[in-house]
Amino acid sequence: MKLSIVMPAYNERKTLREIVGRVLAVDLGPIEKELIIVDDGSKDGTRDILRELDGTNGIRAIFQPVNMGKGAAVWTGMRASSGDIVVIQDADLEYEPREYPVLLRPILDGEADIVYGSRFLGTPEGHRVLYFWHTVGNRLLTLMSNVFTNLNLTDMETCYKAMTRQVVDRLDLESKRFGIEPEITCKVASLRARIFEVPISYHGRTYEEGKKIGLKDAFQAVWTILKYFRWEAPKDDVGAITLRRMSNLAPYNAWLHARFDGFLGRRILEVGSGVGNQTRFFADRERVVASDIEPHYVRELLTKYGGRSNVRIGSFRFPLTDADAADLAGERIDTVVCLNVLEHIEDDRGTLAGFARVLEAGGRLALLVPAMPSLYGTLDVHLRHYRRYGRDALKAIVEEAGFAVEEIRFLNRPGVLGWWLNSKLLKRRILPKGQLAAFKAILPFLRLEEKKAPSFGMSLLVLARRK
Repeated sequence: MKLSIVMPAYNERKTLREIVGRVLAVDLGPIEKELIIVDDGSKDGTRDILRELDGTNGIRAIFQPVNMGKGAAVWTGMRASSGDIVVIQDADLEYEPREYPVLLRPILDGEADIVYGSRFLGTPEGHRVLYFWHTVGNRLLTLMSNVFTNLNLTDMETCYKAMTRQVVDRLDLESKRFGIEPEITCKVASLRARIFEVPISYHGRTYEEGKKIGLKDAFQAVWTILKYFRWEAPKDDVGAITLRRMSNLAPYNAWLHARFDGFLGRRILEVGSGVGNQTRFFADRERVVASDIEPHYVRELLTKYGGRSNVRIGSFRFPLTDADAADLAGERIDTVVCLNVLEHIEDDRGTLAGFARVLEAGGRLALLVPAMPSLYGTLDVHLRHYRRYGRDALKAIVEEAGFAVEEIRFLNRPGVLGWWLNSKLLKRRILPKGQLAAFKAILPFLRLEEKKAPSFGMSLLVLARRK
């Protein structure tokens, strides 16, 4: 276990040695520490001190070429860090490093993904009494942040934020100055991260002592909240953005589930659960193993379903390894659900054989894949699809894996035109949010498919049993 302390510094020559000494003096037992100090274009001699400290006692100094702002320095440090947990530490003496164990406890206990150190929850040590309007501003910004993120934080603007590596890797921060605090908050809320607050002491400093935040930063924080509260996922993760948007289409997800709900058994393995768009419909079964290979999806599934005794959250790679096969054998799985996942796996035949390996004779497979190879275009490329499937080819590889196909049918004929337009003609990388929302409008047309399956469609649904 390693803790990375990321410390932005700008003109902190007077306090730098002292705060570094306090950080190094913290005893975290077996947890290794690394201290990454990012100089943000200092002009007071801070850089000279950092050159002296660089490479000693686990300290790494990074020098920004010019002053770019606290947010830019923090993000530079985060990307350079290698710890399992990352904590942000200002280079002044306002926050006390000896409280790291308090910040880390909820994460180490498996209860949190990110921990805020709140200056307003109260501690036995108290805090220095300073500016009234700063307190008012902090509380108002926290209130506004809570309104837009639906959180109940007491101190959104706190410097002390400790977070897991999985959260850090998903943040994709853009704010250059003090807008980084509301940006982090908006994004961890969108990630459905488990957020804790713990009380910390606070030794604020005056402007004469070097305080830098001002009124314009408060206005910037307001703008940041308005800009990022609808953030969905890192901009290069088209799959995650699409899943977020699909999660808002409750009527469509319910319609899709109804197409195979009666086929499911009592003990289900869901391969590629994502954010749980379908998991929620069968989470009350006797046993559910919801799995995904992406750590951030596993974390989110734990947040949603980790408290249920009948639900297990796991991560299994297909084609299945012997160890995973032995593990799943103990679950007595009678149904494998795999929805819009097989197209992401290069070895689809080996994966289907792994599904059969999990099931006993008569076990069920509910499989959904994108249909019509002629539709393959830029949307598929950015979603990292290896392929789209034809009906006969899909039936052949499912049977080859040891299944008897009971039903194979096309779904979602109305969506074909939109996919062709966006993927083949306009060559977009992601479906526009407005078009996805239009799925609600085409539900009446989808219901026409319930009695008679169409001869073509966006997807192919396979219901099969292991021979």
